Amino acid sequence: MTALKKYARLEATALWRASPDDQRREVVLSVGDATLVISDLRDQAITHWSLAAVQRANPGVRPAIFHPEGDTGETIELAADEAQMIDAIEKLRRAVERNRPRPGRLRWLGMAVSFALVIAAAVFWLPGALITHTVSVVPDVKRAEIGAALLTRIERMTGPACAEPAGLRTAQVLRAKLGSGPLSIMPSAVTGSLHLPGGRILIDRALVEDYEEPDVAAGFVLAEKTLMAGSDPLRALLETMGTAVSFQLLTTGSLDGDTLDSYAEYLLTQPRSFPPDAPLLQAFSERNLRSTPYAYARDITGESVLSLIEADPMAGRTAPPLLSDADWLRLQNICGG
Repeated sequence: MTALKKYARLEATALWRASPDDQRREVVLSVGDATLVISDLRDQAITHWSLAAVQRANPGVRPAIFHPEGDTGETIELAADEAQMIDAIEKLRRAVERNRPRPGRLRWLGMAVSFALVIAAAVFWLPGALITHTVSVVPDVKRAEIGAALLTRIERMTGPACAEPAGLRTAQVLRAKLGSGPLSIMPSAVTGSLHLPGGRILIDRALVEDYEEPDVAAGFVLAEKTLMAGSDPLRALLETMGTAVSFQLLTTGSLDGDTLDSYAEYLLTQPRSFPPDAPLLQAFSERNLRSTPYAYARDITGESVLSLIEADPMAGRTAPPLLSDADWLRLQNICGG
């Protein structure tokens, strides 16, 4: 996108709030690769907003207030003197909107026509090519919708995600420190952790209730984040559910309830996989987090996770506290005790 390249080096100071109950904090806002990057004053990324999902809360008014689509609680406020960044965001939003599929019967018409032409050229006889094409054209907003729909199906089997308000606020703090997507703590049936399309991560309540420090839960979050970096969760869904589901998503822009129910059951019954040690240790190092507590949580004997223990990036160093004692207690009580 030409407009995106034009603003690639643009930065501005802003006020960010993770939720209505949080205080606003001063941050640096910059334009990234199809995202708005929100960083602290030490240039550490706090979170990313997809440009396709940025909404204006007060059109035509300054200071300008923006929020992610579907979440009016998290906001970024730009003062009137940051006019260049405000105008840049509005221009990028308009550019995204021009390329967004229109609702109704014509919503996926262009994609369907393109797909039909490719079929006529005999390119998509191979299921793998169909999946690759589908994954490449599904926007982040649609991925998030699929992830939210899957979470709803999973909650039918596990019970609703834990939602004690103080614990939810602490979960947002943990998510920001780890640079992860949305974080849900589940009351049952989730073995360790798993991730969904759209970047949402689910962890078992035992990871916060059964340990004396947050490093274990944080380690499982980083493991899921590392897995997502190595393999697109939407691709995993399509490869598991088959070519017909890829065709359905490509031509209609949605997945039916039976497909979502089947995949939710599959996620909860499959053995958990873990990322290779090298990128996982790199993730621990980037967050100044100990890998040893996480390793022993995976294998209490330490035998199968020896490299994670021996190569702990914080070995011999004092790791900065991930959460305060009070926040950790709040997170431990997120499921209501």
